[in-house]
Amino acid sequence: MRVAPSIVPPSDAIDVYLVLDEFGHRLGRAWRETDEGDADRATLLRHLMEGQYSNPVRIVCFNTAEGWSRDVSEEIVAELSQRCAARGEVPPPLEGLLNRHGQRVL
Repeated sequence: MRVAPSIVPPSDAIDVYLVLDEFGHRLGRAWRETDEGDADRATLLRHLMEGQYSNPVRIVCFNTAEGWSRDVSEEIVAELSQRCAARGEVPPPLEGLLNRHGQRVL
């Protein structure tokens, strides 16, 4: 019998970030699959700014070693709005996320 691989990160103290993405009325929402090496905060922020998500709705972070999980959408959005202001533009896929969490940029 084949055993499915564990989704628990192998490192003991790693924060893992996941994005709930909206794909439209017909396809709905899904937690985006991400490579283990790309689940850190810095990579998440870079991918969001690059427009690698269709329409991000929520961002959660968890750490299995420490036994916690939480919605980090507000803090990620605050950092994204600073980056967008510095860049002078908001990537179109981020407009909904920023508006949803009360951040107006530009």
